[in-house]
Amino acid sequence: MFESLSDKLSGIFDKLTRRGALSEADVNEALREIRRALLEADVALDVVRSFTDKVRDRAVGAGVIKSVTPGQMVVKIVNDVLIETLGQDAQPIDLAATPPVAIMMVGLQGAGKTTTTAKIAKRLKERHGKRTLMASLDVKRPAAQEQLAVLGRQVEVDTLPIVPGQTPVQIAKRAMEAARLQGYDVVLLDTAGRTHIDEPLMAEMAEIKTSSKPHEILLVADALTGQDAVNLAQNFDERVGLTGIVLTRMDGDGRGGAALSMRYVTGKPIKLIGVGEKMDALDEFSPTRIANRILGMGDIVALVEKAAQAIDAEQARKAAERMAKGKFDLQDLCDQLAQVEKIGGLGGIMGLLPGVAKMKDQIAASGFDDKMVRRQRAIILSMTPKERR
Repeated sequence: MFESLSDKLSGIFDKLTRRGALSEADVNEALREIRRALLEADVALDVVRSFTDKVRDRAVGAGVIKSVTPGQMVVKIVNDVLIETLGQDAQPIDLAATPPVAIMMVGLQGAGKTTTTAKIAKRLKERHGKRTLMASLDVKRPAAQEQLAVLGRQVEVDTLPIVPGQTPVQIAKRAMEAARLQGYDVVLLDTAGRTHIDEPLMAEMAEIKTSSKPHEILLVADALTGQDAVNLAQNFDERVGLTGIVLTRMDGDGRGGAALSMRYVTGKPIKLIGVGEKMDALDEFSPTRIANRILGMGDIVALVEKAAQAIDAEQARKAAERMAKGKFDLQDLCDQLAQVEKIGGLGGIMGLLPGVAKMKDQIAASGFDDKMVRRQRAIILSMTPKERR
């Protein structure tokens, strides 16, 4: 996520921080390079102009140029402007309404709407303790309703029973009625997509919105489509009115142009980001933490959250007690390596640690990766319990 942009910005800042003093010309040269890096990352031109203008206004001042650490001050200014561009504060899904709270999922076909619906349902159940009902309103795509039912069983969240022949509006009404009668807290309405925006799609979305009165309307957009995702958000917002955005496939987006442009261009917050195929690979979008990742400062909060979810506290306590007594055998090592894999592997952990981004090439050259961890575990698991001890 943001690898190419992060690498380029790190190189620019290294040059700045190595200099003892900065002139206005030095700042302007750095800003030219930052502008080029942002444009190569597929950030919208208006966003790039606004970003560099804000940084220049704050950086070309006596306070920065005469500062003891002018390079570090410029990095801080870039960080602050990045956070402003991304939306200042994290805005999670709003559930402050009378239950059942309706959340309408919209977007184009292939963006990952149905999978994201199931991921959100799992998150609401496990993190917020909400009783959730999912309903597929997609009567066009073959087996779309069956797909949501299968995902529902996988994440252990209820789905609305399929009744053949119903229209999307009828399904939405039935879902809201069932949720009211059966005491559900949240209803997730997974609407149909198209390969492109057309009038029948928008008319259908507007009709569903009128009948179900959703508290949240979330656009699911593929981050890999870059500026197309931003244009898509503008179109949906004009016709249906969005309350937030979920960006999928962020783990595969090395540039990050869509994430950086989305809030500025649409004015709508990015609420969640999809960071993998697993059903728990969904993170809250925090501008401060994302800015830290882009600038190579890591994301310790995300690492702690992952560890808290993946690590068995009782098992960790026992392991600590054994180590305190000076006991640590191959079985303990195997358990520790399994915990590392659960958190996201060595690559996932290192990507969240401050300063590691600059060591990526050295780490890659050393051959120190997840394959080695899996191989070590395989060797230990091939032994007898006595051999492990």
